[in-house]
Amino acid sequence: MADDTPPGTTPPDEIAQDSRTPGGDAGGARMNRRRFWVAALVAGAVALTGAGVAATSLIRSPAQVAADAEPPPQDVLIARVENRVLAETVVLRGTVAAGQSIQVAPVSAGGEGGAAPVITKVSVKSGDAVRSGKVLLEISGRPVFVLRGSLPVYRDLKPGATGDDVKQLQDALAALGHGRGGDERGTFGPGTKDAVEEFYSSIGYDPKPAVDDDGAAVDGAEAAVTGAERALVDARDALAANKDDAQTKTLKKARDRAAEDLDTARETLAKAEAAAGPMVPAAEVVFVRAFPARVATVTARPGAQVSGTALTLSSGKLMAQGYLQEHQKGMVRAGQKVRILAETTGQETAGKVVSVADAPSQIQDQQSGSQDSGSGGNSGNGGGGDGTQGNGAVGYLFTVDPGRELPSGLAGQEVRLTIEAASTDGKALVVPVTAVSAGVDGKTVVTTVDGTGRQERIEVRTGTTGDGFVEVVPITAGALKEGDEVVTGVNPGAASGSTEGSP
Repeated sequence: MADDTPPGTTPPDEIAQDSRTPGGDAGGARMNRRRFWVAALVAGAVALTGAGVAATSLIRSPAQVAADAEPPPQDVLIARVENRVLAETVVLRGTVAAGQSIQVAPVSAGGEGGAAPVITKVSVKSGDAVRSGKVLLEISGRPVFVLRGSLPVYRDLKPGATGDDVKQLQDALAALGHGRGGDERGTFGPGTKDAVEEFYSSIGYDPKPAVDDDGAAVDGAEAAVTGAERALVDARDALAANKDDAQTKTLKKARDRAAEDLDTARETLAKAEAAAGPMVPAAEVVFVRAFPARVATVTARPGAQVSGTALTLSSGKLMAQGYLQEHQKGMVRAGQKVRILAETTGQETAGKVVSVADAPSQIQDQQSGSQDSGSGGNSGNGGGGDGTQGNGAVGYLFTVDPGRELPSGLAGQEVRLTIEAASTDGKALVVPVTAVSAGVDGKTVVTTVDGTGRQERIEVRTGTTGDGFVEVVPITAGALKEGDEVVTGVNPGAASGSTEGSP
């Protein structure tokens, strides 16, 4: 058989033979050393891998350490028993309103030549405080002012007038330092004329004359008196100079008639003088029950013709009012504490309930719910009158008196009223209402839980509730104390965690 092995190459059979012969010992030693180092490298890799696994089991992050230290999630929700004052509250929307709201809508006879009445001056702005005697605006050069009084004006007040409205005018002017003199109270006489003259002068205007004839009536009456006086003198002289007895009877009759004519002329003069003098037109005065009053709104603008309401006044202390539903009425009564929150400013004022209506009424729209209404001059009815439009719902009107005066800017604005309907007598043990349950035995209980998860039912008596909490008194003294933990429900997190890993 021919040898196909290339020249200079040892045949495989010879290599194998050499490795088995004593002459091949050096090559076998080298092979054994290679195998040793490979085995050593494998062993080292295995050792390092084991060390890494061990290290990962020993080295943990702080978060992991904290998580491992936490107890397993409880299967119930718990809350701590608190020891504090508990108040039951009713929260409602309310409106700030004054005791009296007056829409000033004066009517003037017009300007020179019968021109349409025009607003020539506006002396106040919205939010202004107003005192008695203040001029509010001017129409065709004539003032519209405010005085104290509860009766609405329904007529011009002129010299010679009598009645309660005259008394009201006299009292208002007297409060400003303009007394009625010797006039009887309720009669517009000479003393009241002087008071009106003085008042108009103090505000910078001349009063309107009661008789607009430039004094012609008085002048004519005075001339008639003068003529009658002369006629009487002449009749007396003629009678005294008479020597004819036949003429005596006729002359005496002429004298007596002249005396009667003089009396009549004097009476006419007295009436003319009584009717003459200053008047207070209904269009120029607004009576307000209490001061300070406030300007709620102003719609009048200088140069505009008079039309409708020129401005609105609110009088008396600002109060808050709202409406209770049927189920709330029994919870609110006079004397309860109230927190009045102006949400626009964040200002909170303490107050108390002063009245709760016995019968339901139609709930008035915001901006129109004043407690009372009034009118001044020829003004329309104030807010809250029969013309007010409601929203169709009914409720029990209640009124809250603030402990301190509310800002005038809140008049007509909405506020939030939080009424303290009930409270515990001092501090008491309270728990969430969800912690209280009734057992099958009819007992009211709370269930406490300790650090080991052991639960215990504690029988309690409940009291005041409010804001999601309820007062509890343990039947067994000391069985429940502040800081104890009570069960309020099932922990959904724990429940879902129990099924973790399920498909």
